[in-house]
Amino acid sequence: MGTRIYLDDVRTPVDKDWQVVRNYYELVNLVNKVGLNNIEIISLDHDLGDSAMNEYFTNVSPNFKLDYNNISEKTGYDAAKFLVDEFYKLNPERIEINYTARKRAPFQFPQITTHSANPIGSANIMGYINNFLMNEGQPQNCVIVQIPHTV
Repeated sequence: MGTRIYLDDVRTPVDKDWQVVRNYYELVNLVNKVGLNNIEIISLDHDLGDSAMNEYFTNVSPNFKLDYNNISEKTGYDAAKFLVDEFYKLNPERIEINYTARKRAPFQFPQITTHSANPIGSANIMGYINNFLMNEGQPQNCVIVQIPHTV
């Protein structure tokens, strides 16, 4: 079993097999330390700090709008983008090959899920990861999950 990473600023999973990181930068440091290819699963929260939570309560919850200009810290969406960028840094040849060849070529990328209560943030994470997977000829399996946790 590979490394299991849980990105969340306040929640802690009950299952002790998760390595908990509290912000984007801790996630980046852990991924760089462990290596993307040694990670089994990463579960992402979207809102990682006060400005993100304020945006959730001010705009997302009452108005179904999410404005990243109102968020000063990195989010789980930024983490999703980092993970895809890291994949292409490790596999630059995949950018140049066509879809059919990518679909047949060996593929190693962690399972990515989101456990965020922010529906728009979760959709953004899932959309980004699933689009990446689709373009790589892989099953689009990034979904919202519920992971038992404490606060």
